[in-house]
Amino acid sequence: MNQPDLAAYGPWAVVVGGSEGVGAQFAEQLAAAGVDLVLIARKEGPLEDTAQRCRDLGREVRTVSADLTVPADLDRVMRATDPLDVGLLVCNAGANSYGSDFVDGDLAEFMKVLTLNVAVPMALAHHYGARMKKRGSGGVVTIGSLSGYLGSSQHTVYGGAKAFVRIFSEGLWLELRDAGVDVLHLVLGVTDTPAMRRAGLDFDLPGLVVGRPDEVAAEGLAHLAEGPVHVVSGNERGAAVGAKTDRARAVLGHHRLMSELMKRPADGGRASDVNRGSDDA
Repeated sequence: MNQPDLAAYGPWAVVVGGSEGVGAQFAEQLAAAGVDLVLIARKEGPLEDTAQRCRDLGREVRTVSADLTVPADLDRVMRATDPLDVGLLVCNAGANSYGSDFVDGDLAEFMKVLTLNVAVPMALAHHYGARMKKRGSGGVVTIGSLSGYLGSSQHTVYGGAKAFVRIFSEGLWLELRDAGVDVLHLVLGVTDTPAMRRAGLDFDLPGLVVGRPDEVAAEGLAHLAEGPVHVVSGNERGAAVGAKTDRARAVLGHHRLMSELMKRPADGGRASDVNRGSDDA
């Protein structure tokens, strides 16, 4: 895999969700390529651990511990980076922080999922994208999921949010490409991250393709200049299933697979309808 000149996206990169997993790997690989970093995450301990590994690579690293769903924290992150020449934004924050059947769940909790997965990437892309357009160069990476290709029980809001970010990123790519700013929406499948292990996913399902954070980050950086969407290798068929016209069959198959992955009962659908190696939590 050919790696582009990542230093050209410097001198500073902002990595949101940079404390562990894929975000931490983005940070370390950018540091190794000669880019200074601002790392943002909620948990101070893992955030500082990642920051120190990047400092050990010879880079300047600043950290901001923040809950980006809180408007004051989001504003604090933007103000903290205003003096810096930011050439790359990696928006890795986003998760299904509340799992429930929609009509039985707490609407306020669903709104938090939307804030983290839709409002936060929009705000960050607006803030840093405008600065990059003015400087005439830069890059924006948003992180997607195959959950954004097909509906799934208890992922109703999360899947819809990921679908939004994919289409939003395509539009942003169109708007910024003539200004010298690259935009890439990186679509992940099942990835062996600390968060996914805490969620109790069954990584041992037969035929399941499980990505490694270092490989996922490297693939995203390698395809950054190509945009607007790149599906992580091994998950192409899952994205293709999401484009099928027989939506009922596709959604039922997806539901069955997600139920197996999350180790919960399913009431219909056939796992064989969806590629076992092509789904995301």
